[in-house]
Amino acid sequence: QVQLVESGGGLVQAGESLRLSCAASGSILGINTMGWYRQAPGKQRELVATITRGGTTNYADSVKGRFTISRDNAKNTVYLQMNSPKPEDTAVYYCNAFSLLGNAYWGQGTQVTVSS
Repeated sequence: QVQLVESGGGLVQAGESLRLSCAASGSILGINTMGWYRQAPGKQRELVATITRGGTTNYADSVKGRFTISRDNAKNTVYLQMNSPKPEDTAVYYCNAFSLLGNAYWGQGTQVTVSS
């Protein structure tokens, strides 16, 4: 089992930076890809960004150039630096981890609200 704990959400004004963190614990040796997803009210959960253990990243088009995902393998932590956030970025952000065996793990979510 893998436990994921997110932190760093909150209320920010459009244009203010925000950094989310997600710490993994438990059976972490088998984790390869980690990432962030988000779900806005009335919408489906969508990918924001992912990063492999080797550092390969993937971003949703809507956040490219504004958000940066990074990972500290020594601390088993993944980060999402949110620069120039927009009101449409308002959502619950979920940390995700995929194991080499194909198991998916999710954090409890952290609310990010961007005011205009």
